[in-house]
Amino acid sequence: MCLAIPAKIVSINENDMAAVDIMGVVRHVSLGLVPEAHAGDHVLVHAGFAIQVVDEEYATETLQMLKDLDILEAEV
Repeated sequence: MCLAIPAKIVSINENDMAAVDIMGVVRHVSLGLVPEAHAGDHVLVHAGFAIQVVDEEYATETLQMLKDLDILEAEV
């Protein structure tokens, strides 16, 4: 099963790589597929790539659903 996890962009470096926060865990992902993304935006992350910019409400609701289903702890 493939799963994209919402994350908040903390910072972006010159190589289109971003530090993202996923429930307090910082990961580094590529922004190559979402060049419009900026620090502070929420994105869906899959396999080391941000694949879509989403709004904060969507990100929060999705994370809560994943927690409720006990999916997120196993993935993160």
